[in-house]
Amino acid sequence: MLTTIDLFCGAGGLSEGLRQAGCHVVAANDFDDRASETYRLNHPETEFLEGPIQDIRTQQILKVAGVKRGELDLLAGGPPCQAFSVYNHQRGMHDERSGLFREYLRIVKGVMPRFVVMENVTGMTSVDGGRAVDEIYTSLENLGFHVEHDVLKAESYGVPQERRRLVFLASRDLKEIRWPELTHASLRDRTLFDGGGSKPLVTVEDAIGDLPALKITEGEDKSRYSEKPKTSYQREMRKGSRHLYNHVAPYLAEINRRRLKHIPEGGSWRDIPHELLPAGMKRAKRSDHTKRYGRLHSDRQASTILTKCDLHWGAYIHPSQERTLTVREAARLQSFPDRIRFLGCKGDQFRQVGNAVPPLLGKAIGEAIVRMLNGTRIRRKRRSLVH
Repeated sequence: MLTTIDLFCGAGGLSEGLRQAGCHVVAANDFDDRASETYRLNHPETEFLEGPIQDIRTQQILKVAGVKRGELDLLAGGPPCQAFSVYNHQRGMHDERSGLFREYLRIVKGVMPRFVVMENVTGMTSVDGGRAVDEIYTSLENLGFHVEHDVLKAESYGVPQERRRLVFLASRDLKEIRWPELTHASLRDRTLFDGGGSKPLVTVEDAIGDLPALKITEGEDKSRYSEKPKTSYQREMRKGSRHLYNHVAPYLAEINRRRLKHIPEGGSWRDIPHELLPAGMKRAKRSDHTKRYGRLHSDRQASTILTKCDLHWGAYIHPSQERTLTVREAARLQSFPDRIRFLGCKGDQFRQVGNAVPPLLGKAIGEAIVRMLNGTRIRRKRRSLVH
């Protein structure tokens, strides 16, 4: 198993994916108290370093991980992305959070792993002309790494959600990066490009169709399944879980309950009678706010799960029930297994889910790295036999 450290780990989405890929996450770090509690609960085998990354010395990390400089297989992490997010209208390099990727690079220099993974939002490529991207390349190349980056689509790896992530892969040993192979595709793409070799995209219904129906405010933090799984995705999500956690329907004000009744499956704010719209939206153009007050379509993928599954933020209304998504449903759409339990208040839980790397995306990245590093080990062993 590849020895791995996960920085800016949050609730552990990337750690979970890497674990599924066969990596041993020996140490992790995050400064968010609630996310840290969730991580510790679900990853008890991992040594946890608390506090801001600025206060963490590389010697601490090496000691906790039980490795020396140059011995670690994989350093992974995603520095906070709010400074680069398109949802942040004041985004830019002036935001103090934009410099946290430099702290990540500081740790890379001190640890010198064999392989580096850094993920972020796609907006990083456009802020200040992509200055952060250029700096990442320069810093890693100066340390002797070969670096590549790409934008990965989560749905192409079995995540039932449209989500784009910018991923940097860097290796000390390799001069060519082998990116994860796509495993899922739309019917059109399967027919045109791979002859049906890939699996169909996972839909909202595939992901959450087995979860108990709820009315507003119904549900319990710990409950039982009401029916058997119907799809391979649901069966996979249930593995190792005897209970259903975090499946509680959020409260909705009466005005929003009235609005919901007018929104069909796949519909949005445009279906709400004008007199029921919020004041600000009454002046909106029909082309604006395309995701707001959106009801998910059961046969399609969810829109990007954000840190609030709020009506005002996007399409977070259940396809067939008169309510918004539960934390568990959001977690399912992020590909978190049901055995992963989220701690804190409901707002904390939604934030942890929305900030996470989808585990199945992390798994695909991890599997690609395992194949690459195992290949270099085989070649090194063969060379040693020759000499």
